[in-house]
Amino acid sequence: MGTLENEEIEQKLQELDGWKRADAKTIERRFTFREFLTGIAFVEKIASQAEKMNHHPHITIDHRTVTIRLSTLDEGGITQLDIDSAVAYSKIYNEYFG
Repeated sequence: MGTLENEEIEQKLQELDGWKRADAKTIERRFTFREFLTGIAFVEKIASQAEKMNHHPHITIDHRTVTIRLSTLDEGGITQLDIDSAVAYSKIYNEYFG
């Protein structure tokens, strides 16, 4: 698969609402919800999608804010699979919670 080049990552992030680089090897987005349980419902949908893609994000839940962090550990950085996951998670958010 291989990691993406910096320019390619930046270009793809411009097309993804709310996603940014957390560091050189990770992208992230924070999602805020009106209620704690709504955030938990979102995490459940993300978990189901992650299983389908066999690519699991780092998920942090802090009251009404859910932070999703993506990196491909086997490749040591950001890959197309991370971008595809970000697209899928944004779609879930927009479809069910946005």
